[in-house]
Amino acid sequence: MFHRIILKDLRKWSQKKDRKPLVIRGARQVGKTSLVHTFGEEFEQYLYLNLELPADRQPFVQFISMETLLDALFFIKNKSSAKRTNTLIFIDEIQACPKAFQILRYFLEQSPEIAVIAAGSLLETIFRPDISFPVGRVEFMVLRPVSFPEFLAALGEESALQQLENIPLKDYAQGKLLQLFHSYALIGGMPEIVKTYAETRDLSSLATIYDGLLSTYSDDVEKYARNEQQVQIIRHVIRSGFSEAGKRIKFQGFGNSSYGSRDIGEAIRTLEKTMLFALVYPVTGSRLPLAPDYKKAPRLQALDTGMMNFALGLQKEIIGTDDLSKIYRGTLIEHLCGQEILALQQRAIGGLNFWVREKKASDAEVDFILPFEGKLVPVEVKSGKEGKLRSLHQYMEEAPHTLAVRLYAGGLSISSAKTPSGKIYRLLNLPYFLASQVEGYLTWFTENTQVV
Repeated sequence: MFHRIILKDLRKWSQKKDRKPLVIRGARQVGKTSLVHTFGEEFEQYLYLNLELPADRQPFVQFISMETLLDALFFIKNKSSAKRTNTLIFIDEIQACPKAFQILRYFLEQSPEIAVIAAGSLLETIFRPDISFPVGRVEFMVLRPVSFPEFLAALGEESALQQLENIPLKDYAQGKLLQLFHSYALIGGMPEIVKTYAETRDLSSLATIYDGLLSTYSDDVEKYARNEQQVQIIRHVIRSGFSEAGKRIKFQGFGNSSYGSRDIGEAIRTLEKTMLFALVYPVTGSRLPLAPDYKKAPRLQALDTGMMNFALGLQKEIIGTDDLSKIYRGTLIEHLCGQEILALQQRAIGGLNFWVREKKASDAEVDFILPFEGKLVPVEVKSGKEGKLRSLHQYMEEAPHTLAVRLYAGGLSISSAKTPSGKIYRLLNLPYFLASQVEGYLTWFTENTQVV
């Protein structure tokens, strides 16, 4: 079962006393519908509505009152309207009827006993000024591609999954987990890809699925572009975006084009609504609160590293490597670690953060910054000795604590590092396949090591 962690969160949501309708956001093909279908099996009654179908959409279009709507929904789905307390209504493809999004508030106000989930493709396109947004009456959850723990579960690698989630990691488990993580790095986390690989273990059978996924996003352009010129610009960004993923970018001339900064910026932000790409802006401070600097060049994060590998032809390089840091000048493993960190974030607001210092002759950049117990903990994705962690040293010079993390191809260890000025800090070295477990290891580290 994909998204087993999210399934646990859905159960917690359904048991809340003050439960609100839940809107699941996520890119196309990340498994939103399959997830809710599985969750629906836990209810006495499950009503599935696809608002792209006229029959399912009509009761919302003709909405008069909540009672009339519910009578119509239970009738067309041949369910009992008398049994509402253990019923889940799933409103899929809700973007096909923006009025349905407005009606969600009435489920909370007039029928709170019914569990309601909504989802859809290009959902962000209905968040417009002319649409009345039910502020405070719905809650959101973000669904992302399959994480490494979920990948292991899909492959039936239950013992490997158990060892991955066992803190601290046993030495004997590292070799197998590293090998499996390299497979995950190659394939990525799109559910259809993972499902096919789990069933066939045949990499050659995946090419047509990758092609289909990329074509789907390209074909969707006309649904959210405002004119033909923007259609062309957005398609250019999709074609060029994977080669820029994991890097800091400039809008002007993006992807070796003649397009200007304004056009590219608007196109990328439009694609952000589809969650195919995301702009990650850097922070410059080492203390809370996190304050991204939108004047500095952002980093581009793509939806899925497996799709990036396919688009760039990196798959053959990954097969047989002993260190993913050697692939694509380290960009691949940095991007994948970012994807792993994001995979465990279900909040509607959230994302990745990285740190920069831009000064003459002393530029520095730390791959990720994680809020943890009031600290902003730096996370570097690197191979090599501690002495090569120049940017991490510069960050720790400024940080009001002594805790840092490195993700690399080596084993679990704790070491001491020293900045150029002599500040000593503790470095938690983790195999990069533990990127999804960083928060748990930080808790373990602070409980078992004296850090300030």
